[in-house]
Amino acid sequence: MHKLINKTAEIFNHYKKYFSELIVLAFPILIGNLGHTLIGATDILVVAKYNINSLAAISISNAILFTEFIFGLGILTAISIVISNMRGSRQVTKKYLLSGLIFSFILAFIFTLICYSTRYFVPYCGFEDNLVPKIMEYIAIVSFSIFGMYFYDGIKQFLQAYEIVKFPNMILLGAVLVNLILDVVFVFGFGVIPAMGSKGAAIATLTVRTLMGLIMFVYVFKMINFKSKIDLKYMKQLLKVGTPIGFALLLEFLAFNIITILVGREKGLLSATHNILITISSATFMIPLSISTALAVKVAYYYGAKKCMEIKNFSYSGLILGVGFMAIAGIILALFPKQIISLFTDNKDVYSIALPIISIAAMYQVFDGFQVVTGGILKGFKMTKFVSNSILIGYWLVGMPVAVVLAGKYHLSLRGYWIALAVSLCVIGFVQAAIARYKFKKLKEMYK
Repeated sequence: MHKLINKTAEIFNHYKKYFSELIVLAFPILIGNLGHTLIGATDILVVAKYNINSLAAISISNAILFTEFIFGLGILTAISIVISNMRGSRQVTKKYLLSGLIFSFILAFIFTLICYSTRYFVPYCGFEDNLVPKIMEYIAIVSFSIFGMYFYDGIKQFLQAYEIVKFPNMILLGAVLVNLILDVVFVFGFGVIPAMGSKGAAIATLTVRTLMGLIMFVYVFKMINFKSKIDLKYMKQLLKVGTPIGFALLLEFLAFNIITILVGREKGLLSATHNILITISSATFMIPLSISTALAVKVAYYYGAKKCMEIKNFSYSGLILGVGFMAIAGIILALFPKQIISLFTDNKDVYSIALPIISIAAMYQVFDGFQVVTGGILKGFKMTKFVSNSILIGYWLVGMPVAVVLAGKYHLSLRGYWIALAVSLCVIGFVQAAIARYKFKKLKEMYK
């Protein structure tokens, strides 16, 4: 026991500097991630008190819209990776801000058209007749909020490369309060403003996202060199690095939504239980996700600077922090399952379904932390195709067949799907770790 304590202290002292730098960079990113979640939560909270039809309409609309614009957000993450890498190799990077803004605008224009066009297919999707007009109206309005969203995220990614993360993420916290106020005003009405239900929630979303984009634009206005030439080579590099990330997010999002649909068709209660378990996992996942984002910036910078030892030290530190946190979260989940589930519901049927799955969900936590951090390392190396290929292998070539066998042949239902998800994440993590290890060996040889 004494040797274990000494070894732990030795590891901590060795990586202390790297832990500190990652946490300082990751914490504001975590605040921003919480802001995104809370904005969605305030919409649900306010509209749920208005009426169930409006809630159903925005839930369906956001599921459709998110599936479409998540791809573009994935592409925009390339900005922080590419710029960090350039900074590490001592290249001039501020000149790319204007090109990045134009790139964000072009992406926003494309995805606004795609999302807006979706509304014409809504009447043929089999939704209840009374929901169709509300869904179409919500999509039509919120589609135009993509301009503000992509402008905000494009600038945020650029600043993130310079490790300027406090201001962009504090904007998100302010946006939560503004969104809540506008939701109440537009959904329920106030003074001369009539109650508009789901339409009011759409107007609030459009307003808040547009304001976020404008504030960020004003913040960086003095940094923009309007005489800079539009760099098409830089834009192509963003597409090359970012497109696989977009695909990876899309593949992951679709995998979870397909499971929700499949268990929902089996029994509505299973879908509700699945959503509760996903909500718990998503809450803890924000920590390693923030660490992974910070790690990608650090790895990209030192990769550009050709400092192999710094890359390895930051990578190991990120793994210890991310996996360590998720291991603790998994232990807490395994020890206090009933208390955690009771935060969401006191339904005995949900308890009976969820409690046997908790031990699987606890292991899932650890694998989830491992795969997201190893993914951050590969993103820092600009090896984003390997990230998307790992997710394709993990979820679709391994996970889904396992899910079909366990849920179908062995009738394990939701439990079988969660075993499959844990297996998927394990495969993704180890594939990415093997690729990262191979890359480290190559770097060691190159920088001798």
